[in-house]
Amino acid sequence: MVTTSPRMRARIDGLGVVLSGLCALHCIAGIVVVAGLGLGGGLLLAPEIHRVGLALAAIIAAVAIGLGALRHRRTTPLLVALCGLGCMAAALAVGHGVEEAVLTVAGVTLVAAGHLLNLRPHSPRKHP
Repeated sequence: MVTTSPRMRARIDGLGVVLSGLCALHCIAGIVVVAGLGLGGGLLLAPEIHRVGLALAAIIAAVAIGLGALRHRRTTPLLVALCGLGCMAAALAVGHGVEEAVLTVAGVTLVAAGHLLNLRPHSPRKHP
C-alpha cells in the first residue's frame, strides 16, 4: 500500500485541473487572437509551449493519478488521463489550427476528468 498524504494528492490533482483549464484557455484564446486579430502567432502558437505543457501534464498526472491508482486500486482515473495525454501528444503531431485545438482541448478535458475522478473518495464495490 502506498502511503501518501490525501491532502498532498488532492493538491496535486487540483493543480492538474487548474493547469488543464489554463491550457484549454490558452489554446482557445490563441486561436481567437491569432485568427481574429492576427496578433501574437509566433508566441501564442509556439510548439515549445505545447511540449512543455504536455510534459507538465504528464508529470503531474503520473504523480497524482499514479499514486491514487496504487493506493485505491482504481484504474479508471488513470485510463481517462492516459487517453487525454494521448490526445495532447497527437495535437503536437498535427499542424496549428482547428485539428490541434480540438485534440488539445479534448486532451486537457480528459486529463482534468482523470484528476477529478482521482479526487473522488473510494468506495469498495459490494458483490452480491
